[in-house]
Amino acid sequence: MDTTSLNAKRRPFSLKLWPPSQNTRQVLVERMINNLSTKSIFTEKYGTLSKEEAEENAKQIEDVAFVAADQKYEKEPDGDGGSAVQLYARECSKLLLEVLKRGSSSKESTVASDTTPKETLFDISKGTRAFIEAEEAEELLRPLREPGNAYTKICFSNRSFGLGAARVAEPILVSLKNQLKEVDLSDFIAGRPEAEALEVISIFAAALEGSALRFLDLSNNALGEKGVRAFGALLKSQSCLEELYLMNDGISEEAAQAVHELIPSTEKLRILHFHNNMTGNEGAFAISEVVKHSPLLEDFRCSSTRVESEGGVALCEALGTCTHLKKLDLRDNMFGVEGGIALSRALSKHENLKEIYLSYLNLEDEGAVALANVLKESAPSLEVFDIAGNDITAKAASALAACIAAKTLLTKLNLGENELKDEGTIQISQVLDGLSQLGEVDLNTNKIRRAGARVLAQAVVQKPDFKLLNINGNFISDEGIHEVMGLFKKSPHLLGPLDENDPEGEDDDAEDDEESGDDEVNDDGLGSKLKNLQVNQE
Repeated sequence: MDTTSLNAKRRPFSLKLWPPSQNTRQVLVERMINNLSTKSIFTEKYGTLSKEEAEENAKQIEDVAFVAADQKYEKEPDGDGGSAVQLYARECSKLLLEVLKRGSSSKESTVASDTTPKETLFDISKGTRAFIEAEEAEELLRPLREPGNAYTKICFSNRSFGLGAARVAEPILVSLKNQLKEVDLSDFIAGRPEAEALEVISIFAAALEGSALRFLDLSNNALGEKGVRAFGALLKSQSCLEELYLMNDGISEEAAQAVHELIPSTEKLRILHFHNNMTGNEGAFAISEVVKHSPLLEDFRCSSTRVESEGGVALCEALGTCTHLKKLDLRDNMFGVEGGIALSRALSKHENLKEIYLSYLNLEDEGAVALANVLKESAPSLEVFDIAGNDITAKAASALAACIAAKTLLTKLNLGENELKDEGTIQISQVLDGLSQLGEVDLNTNKIRRAGARVLAQAVVQKPDFKLLNINGNFISDEGIHEVMGLFKKSPHLLGPLDENDPEGEDDDAEDDEESGDDEVNDDGLGSKLKNLQVNQE
């Protein structure tokens, strides 16, 4: 055989010293446990740790040292790994000594440590929003490197991590991931080029993979589908999430589908927020699947997500399985009448609802009446009812009034930007007397005139816990304004501004009002029309 050929074949072969086997790593951990918990020159000087403390610290030390050494090896792929092994040993020795010194310190101050709990939240979000690179990250994240720290919650929001900073954070997160329960990575890549941002996300996701988080906030990161999938390693490993926030993340239909695909289980999920995304109907179908498999859901927010009728119906049907709901926010979508009716069917068994936000859904009278009829019989503990901006007229007032009358714990009522006029406003006002805890009422921009404003003001002004009445943007005459202000003379701070009121305002379909300029005559006419009007509360 040609010796030249033989040498050529042998040349690529070399002995690699890195990475160590899992068995080698475990042996090192056991050796460090022994060094921390048994007598030696160092422990005689600094004191020993209990077996449990020694094991916890040894594992953490080895994790940190391994990640640091592995990063060095990746920068020298053609080497044999010898320099990585040396760094691995040095880091272990250095951190071991730090733990021993800290152990001695804690032993000397046992009384103080017993009465002063360790900090559990690490938060760098305070202060000016800023980019951070490797050098600043080293300084900012230094407390997380301390062996034996008790941090279970981290918040990296409001700081934009570059690649250098992400690589500094990586070994720290690897060392902490088994103790972390809450992670806030909202707004942590702002202003970064897409390629860099995706790489940063991937580094964080890989470092945190396998953690058992109960809280995860990835909001305000303009993720889109690429960003969601870059978080794949982290999301795929989460089966204990109780709170998930994906607000203002550019969640398109593809991104929503990715969320549905990646998270293995939402059985423990209690809070899910998707506010301000581009979800649309198709995305709503994907999110509805997540909701269907979240039986413990208590707080669902899917507001401002461009969902139309078909997607709204799917979401509402899914919500029917979430009978533990306490707070529901679907504001600023285009559900329409069909969505309102679907939601009314879904909420018939929701006894725990305390807050419901349904403004700007295009519900109209039919959708509003369907919801009011159902909510009258369910949600006995409702405290907030927001159904503003839905083109609701006086035709729906009787059903709404009956529903409101049944909510004896109601503290906030928002019917603003509808078309209730005096007739509907008076019907609503007549049932407010029985709501002793009512604190805020908003009927702005409802084409209300003097009669409606006066009756509404009289209904709320004497309530012991009342805080604010908003009737701005209506058609109240100057005399009517004077009357209302007189009613609030002793508590003017309870009456909102009236700068957008238009005493000359006219309804598009006003007929009687146009025939008479005498506001009192109109009030009397309306009064006689409503004299025998009753609210059906059966």
